[in-house]
Amino acid sequence: MGNNEKSKTSIQTLQFTIIGLSNAAVDIGSLNLLLLLHPTNQNLTLTTFNTIAYCLAVSNSYLWNSMITFRHTARGNSKQRFGFFLQALFSLLINNGVFLLFNFLFQFIGMPAWIRHNSAKAAAMFASFTASFFMMKYFVFKEQPRRNSRF
Repeated sequence: MGNNEKSKTSIQTLQFTIIGLSNAAVDIGSLNLLLLLHPTNQNLTLTTFNTIAYCLAVSNSYLWNSMITFRHTARGNSKQRFGFFLQALFSLLINNGVFLLFNFLFQFIGMPAWIRHNSAKAAAMFASFTASFFMMKYFVFKEQPRRNSRF
């Protein structure tokens, strides 16, 4: 990997992180709103709320990452949209799994519900954020090799 590629990856990582912060606000904000409107400790309801919050954040992510972070490789074609959908689905599974696991662990040690839910959500977001970046960079918005063309 040359210096230009390292620099490009660093810039993309920074852009992805900044957009990720807006995604986090959407994700945490909507989860907390749902929990405020309907407090629960039931795993099915928590999974449903987490999925809704995650889907809102993923929509935000696609919009901003395709326009900014991966704008040079985002073609908006059906293949990329399908790839984005698959990576989002895989990241959702990671997000829900980590969320439920940490919620259970934090509940086991007696952590209060609001702190437990938000701490579990933070762990879930970190895990899915990391997986999502690599899947988008190397699969969904993968740079195509440039063809040398002669006139």
